[in-house]
Amino acid sequence: MKIYNGNRIIPGLIIFLALVTFPLWYNMGKAAPPPQPKIDTIAIQRMAQKQCIMPKEEMRTGHMQLLNDWRTSVVRDGQRVYVAADGKKYEMSLQNECMKCHSNKSQFCDQCHTYAGLSTGSTPYCWTCHVAPKENK
Repeated sequence: MKIYNGNRIIPGLIIFLALVTFPLWYNMGKAAPPPQPKIDTIAIQRMAQKQCIMPKEEMRTGHMQLLNDWRTSVVRDGQRVYVAADGKKYEMSLQNECMKCHSNKSQFCDQCHTYAGLSTGSTPYCWTCHVAPKENK
């Protein structure tokens, strides 16, 4: 079997494959380490029992869904109290409940959002309605 113009096609295919796969092999082994959010705020240090409304792993993966559910419950249903799995009650409020303990937005929220790629051209829409907290320095 004869490949017509094989002396041009084969090098062209090799160059094409090299260019297409360049991002994969160039960045191999260069992944950034995941952030370690700072949870050493004054409010958290004062707590006798340091626990959030849900376990840490659930909050990492589901905090946005929780906040969306809270928004729907408060705005549409008028329900303002969240009952956690342990029976403890919390006010459904980003500013008055969550940011009370996690007041270090740049070291807590922004670190993970940047790592996940949310800071490139977009901001989580929490702050379109809510006032971003003034951080303690």
